[in-house]
Amino acid sequence: MVQRTRKSEETEEWRANVAYIRQMLGQLQQVARNEGADMLAYLIEMAYLEAGDLHAGRKPLSRRHGD
Repeated sequence: MVQRTRKSEETEEWRANVAYIRQMLGQLQQVARNEGADMLAYLIEMAYLEAGDLHAGRKPLSRRHGD
């Protein structure tokens, strides 16, 4: 049995939170598109892509994270 550390639990929680944010952004983007709010949909899409990059580890966290 692998013992989970506080750090690994925090990492799991962080990943789950980012995944949730990304999911919500995807839904908001669809609402914005359906309403014809093209600029808002675009900005939400950028946040959606950013969340995906963070979740996948392709982009580092901000320097302030963890301060």
